[in-house]
Amino acid sequence: MLAKRIDALPPGNGFIFEPKWDGFRALVFKDGTQIEIQSREEKPLNRYFPELLDPLTEQLPARCVLDGEIVIATSHGLDFDFLQLRLHPATSRVRLLSKQTPASIVFFDLLAADHRDLRGRPFEERRAELERILTAAEPPIHLTHATRDTNIAAEWFRRFEGAGLDGVIAKPVSGTYEPDKRVMFKVKHERDCDCVVAGFRWYKDAERKAVGSLLLGLYDDAGAL
Repeated sequence: MLAKRIDALPPGNGFIFEPKWDGFRALVFKDGTQIEIQSREEKPLNRYFPELLDPLTEQLPARCVLDGEIVIATSHGLDFDFLQLRLHPATSRVRLLSKQTPASIVFFDLLAADHRDLRGRPFEERRAELERILTAAEPPIHLTHATRDTNIAAEWFRRFEGAGLDGVIAKPVSGTYEPDKRVMFKVKHERDCDCVVAGFRWYKDAERKAVGSLLLGLYDDAGAL
């Protein structure tokens, strides 16, 4: 399930707010001792994060599907560059990095438990059951913070900028889990930068209708492009 960007936190009491983590979005499937970590694009991630496999096997219920974010925390906050270094073809390199900069996983939704498909249940019910199954969770497994208080969410947005948190997510309390649809909302930090547009590509399947990406240039302190 995806998020639609909005300019400000939505008012009212119909939302549950969470920090927006800057990491790799991941679904975790568990069936007995079998664990499958899958990216948003349905690519397997097990080999890139071997340090998560035993904790997931030991701490999650026997049969479940959870939605979360893989992150790497450092002394200066979350580090996305360290995550990208994990996408390396050499198993020996990945295992070394898993010891030097171990990853964690932060869960924020529960899609299935036992033999029950929970995607059609309201989010507040899925959240309550997620809290129950992760009551005793220990690092590197975490349950994301959540609040219904807009003031607390606004404080998160202000306080954690620059620490690797990308903003705040707002999820409708009664919302069901709708894959590939933008039915939750995100408020992200705005950062400005003067750039030179050097080129662009059309958006896939929309040539001459929509821009897909830009090639940007920057001036350095000496004025060189």
